[in-house]
Amino acid sequence: MEKLNLTPEQILEKTFNVDFKGYSAKEVDEFLDVILEDYQTFAAGYEELSAKAEELTRELDEARKQILTLQGKQKAIDLTNTTSYSSVDLLKRVSRLEEEVFGK
Repeated sequence: MEKLNLTPEQILEKTFNVDFKGYSAKEVDEFLDVILEDYQTFAAGYEELSAKAEELTRELDEARKQILTLQGKQKAIDLTNTTSYSSVDLLKRVSRLEEEVFGK
């Protein structure tokens, strides 16, 4: 999210030059007080949402890492399952290879 241009303090401290035919300073101050109150509410919500967004981003990154880890483990399990032989199968195979190499 983009940074805000003004802080509530900047709004509160803003002063205007008063001309002969200028606006009523009291009305301007009252209106700025309303704006300031809304801006403070907005700024607090913005900070809260920004913190929550950062927290959710960290959680998402962690979840992605866990998914990659689990996918790697699943691939290893799948590879093990497709190429696994029992001890009896291996002994039979070795026996057949010995017969081929050394004869009966």
